[in-house]
Parts: sequence; structure tokens; C-alpha cells
Amino acid sequence: MSSLTGALYGALIIYLVGWFLGYWIGNFALLLFLLTVVTFGYWLAETLHFRPARLAAASALETQAVSRRAELHRLGIDKVDGDVEGAKTRLLAQPWWLDWTAGLFPVIVIVFCLRSFLFEPFKIPSGSMVPTLLVGDLILVNKFHYGIRLPVLNRKIVANNDVKRGDVMVFRYPVDPRMDYIKRVVGLPGDEVAYLNQRLTINGQPVAVAGQGDFYDEESLRYAPMFSEKLGDVEHRILVDPKRGAYYGPDPKRFPQAENCRYSADGVVCKVPEGHYFTMGDNRDNSQDSRFWGFVPDENIVGRAFMVWMNFSNLGRIGRFN
Repeated sequence: MSSLTGALYGALIIYLVGWFLGYWIGNFALLLFLLTVVTFGYWLAETLHFRPARLAAASALETQAVSRRAELHRLGIDKVDGDVEGAKTRLLAQPWWLDWTAGLFPVIVIVFCLRSFLFEPFKIPSGSMVPTLLVGDLILVNKFHYGIRLPVLNRKIVANNDVKRGDVMVFRYPVDPRMDYIKRVVGLPGDEVAYLNQRLTINGQPVAVAGQGDFYDEESLRYAPMFSEKLGDVEHRILVDPKRGAYYGPDPKRFPQAENCRYSADGVVCKVPEGHYFTMGDNRDNSQDSRFWGFVPDENIVGRAFMVWMNFSNLGRIGRFN
């Protein structure tokens, strides 16, 4: 068993190192699920077999020691050499391969349940959600806000709140579901979303915006015009650069249900299909979002982002956000 455990740990280290160095994209949800299953197997074996076997061996040793003392006492020998308690302690000690598997199961299963059904931490890697979220923000995502989903499969089993316009949502990137993206929900199923000449319109109604001065973007080291925007009941800030044009890549129609979108020199107009959502970054001219790769299916939803729990370079960032 020690060899098998060593091989499993070796495979885990190779996987994590390759993930860290960028040789492949890791799947933390699947990894945590497998760790839970494997450590549960070891914990079950420890509870039902290995620990009872160690207890039985220690009990047998104690019985033998008592019998030996009784026999020696019968022969008139009262002083008996031998460290029985030390031997019992060594017999009862958990071997390293159980200590680092079965011993970790309670911690891993708690982390698995918290991450799968309650809250999951994420780190903001890019400036697509500036000024709402900055690079380096560590955020929390509510996993049960939109309903309870099975881990790994991401299949909803219990419904909860509906997705609303203005929600900041984390989802699996439709182009590569191994990656997680964070954007703001702009269009719901059935909505017609238009982003023309850098103005957002939903179902023919222009979304209200108001100037908020300039915002200094530390990532690009420049000032950008900032506006407040109201989607549903959510008022938030966006960046829009009037000098940037409506450019969505060489062929923006290569995505599922692309026939629902019309592209022009002014921008894009999309009819959101059922069971899908149209998302955009708050940094409108520096965001790869639904304008480029299409709609977010409901089954790709991870959860609703609601607070920054840490930013090591700016503690003032900690708190809830819109």
C-alpha cells in the first residue's frame, strides 16, 4: 500500500506541476472530487480493517505480556525486562501512507462540500471587469444562488434564484469549458441586445448611463472615461473609450447559434436564445465577451460573484460590489 500511495502522490505532483507551468489546463473541481473519493477509500479501509488490525495486534501483545509475567512470577522471577508500552505505541501508530490519505479525508471532504455547494474563491486575472473588479482581486462566488448543481457534472438538481440583468456571474467559458470566466449579465433569454456605437440597448430601450469623470487604469497606465450604468436594479460603473471602434475579430460568427446575431461596422445586435445569457465586461473596450464568442448556456453557470475578500496590494478593495 505504501508503494501505491507513493505512486498516487507522484501522479498528483506531476499533474500540479504541469498545471502550474502551463503544460495543460487543470480541472480543480474534478481533482478535488477524485481526492475526496480516494481519501474516503483509504479512510474506510483504515476504519474497517487497518485500525482494528492494529488494535488486535496491540491487544494480543498485551495478553502475551501478561501471560509471560504470570509464568515468570510462578517461577519466582518478579523483575521482567521489555518495554511493552513502547511496543504497543509503535503497533498503534498510523503508517505515513494512511496518515497522508485517511488522515486528510475529513479536511478534504469539508473543502469539497464548501467549494461545491456554498462558496468558491477566484482570482481576477485580467482587466475585463475594471473598474468593478481589478487585477489581483480575490473574490467569493455564491455557488447556490442560482441553484444547487452536482459537482464536476454541473447539472442543476435544485433551483433557486433566477439570473438577473446586472449580475456579475462566473461561468465556464463556452469555447473551452475547462476555463472559468467572469462577466456581467446583460441579456436574458428572449432579450434583444444591441451594442451599437458603444451604446447598449436592450429590447429597444437604451440603457441609462451618466458620466463619472475619468478612471486611471493601473493595468494600461492610462485614463479612461468612466460612466455609471443601470441594468435592472443594479447600478455599476463601466469604462468606454470613444476612440475605440466596434471590432469583434475576423469572424465573430463562429459560435453556436451565431445566426441570432447581426454584425455591422457599428457593432452587434443579438437575440438571446432560450436557456442562454449574453454577458459583457465592464471594461467595454478591453473585454472578450459574448460579442466575440457568443452566448453562455445555463449549464455553464458556476455562480454569482458578490464580494472581494482580499487584495494584497490594496486592502481597501475588501467588501461587496455591484
